[in-house]
Amino acid sequence: MKVLMVSWEYPPVVVGGLGRHVHHLATELAAAGHEVVVLSRRPTGTDPRTHPTVAHIDEGVLVVAAAEDPPHFDFGDDMTAWTLAMGHAMVRAGLSLRKPGIGDGWAPDVVHAHDWLVAHPAIALAEFYDVPLVSTIHATEAGRHSGWVSGHVNRQVHSVEWWLANESDWLITCSESMQDEVTRLYGPSLPPMTMIRNGIDVSAWTFREREPRSGPAKLLYVGRLEYEKGIQDAIAALPRIRRSHPGTTLAIAGEGTQLPWLRDLARTHRVSRSVTFLGKLDHRELLGWLHGSDAIVLPSRYEPFGIVALEAAAAGAPLVTSTAGGLGDAVIDGVTGLSFQPADIAGLTSAVRELLDDPAAAASRALAARERLTEQFDWSTVAADTAQVYLDAKRRVRHPLPRPAIPLRPLPDRDPTNPV
Repeated sequence: MKVLMVSWEYPPVVVGGLGRHVHHLATELAAAGHEVVVLSRRPTGTDPRTHPTVAHIDEGVLVVAAAEDPPHFDFGDDMTAWTLAMGHAMVRAGLSLRKPGIGDGWAPDVVHAHDWLVAHPAIALAEFYDVPLVSTIHATEAGRHSGWVSGHVNRQVHSVEWWLANESDWLITCSESMQDEVTRLYGPSLPPMTMIRNGIDVSAWTFREREPRSGPAKLLYVGRLEYEKGIQDAIAALPRIRRSHPGTTLAIAGEGTQLPWLRDLARTHRVSRSVTFLGKLDHRELLGWLHGSDAIVLPSRYEPFGIVALEAAAAGAPLVTSTAGGLGDAVIDGVTGLSFQPADIAGLTSAVRELLDDPAAAASRALAARERLTEQFDWSTVAADTAQVYLDAKRRVRHPLPRPAIPLRPLPDRDPTNPV
């Protein structure tokens, strides 16, 4: 089957877990014999006059990376304009697949969109090639903001997500909770939907059992520094944990908009000397921190993916996670890790204390987590299930769409001092 994947992230352009997801899925599909073209973008700051759209082969996948249009919009300040400009460049690149030297007349059997930022090019190209449109909904604007999309840009993003979901011929989500969320937000006239879990390349994450702890406990968070990731809850819990386990430290790996606020929060809770912000780590550095930590703490309030939990499990890091979204699928409480309810600081504290008090049980759960990955989260299984969706998807008859409903409700759990 000929597959055209459209994604705003693809290595070397990686913002979060989506880029890695698309890369693994594309290369696994190519290894299974499918013809895969990934339509993505060049790094920010490129220009078609000096950095034209390029095509190269990556592990059997033809990657077509579009350069930005000359008007240089900034994603942080001009997100809507930036996204539309990126989509315009991607449409031109997608149409060029028929030209000699790029795609040499290649045309897809299916278009697979990943997230709302590529809704415009994906919908346009599926219509142009007259093939089914499959969309993976990786997250929602409403979910990222606890159900509140009252801001102007929030409503724009939600509307585009709603449009992509209803314009698609088949939908994929990565967790059961995400499937429920998509149905609630974008229904009732949605296309068929399939839940396919994220995969993990276990070979890239060397498993190492924990050494007996000889000093203060070391906790680790890995991920984007955004409000929905719940890092503020881990910082708030740290003083309580240190009362029963003196000297415990928290290392925070990642980048994001909430770094200044989180630094201030650490000072507010008087643990700034016990919290280290590591910034973005490369693979070798991350593996070293996973091997050297007593536990990885993932306190997300909203988590459609949960891929970091899989990577930590593959490396042997004991897991303490919230039950939000994909984490609820990735971790079995008491079997492969310890869980707590999102935003429950007391529950987080209790789970970390239980893990630190019984290292043998923590090691047993870590081993069970690693063994579970080889059974249920293999990328070849993910690719096979996705290929079946491609075969099942048929282009639907299009009907006029109504205006999307905008979900609005209060946010009782949001800290009023948080700038977002």
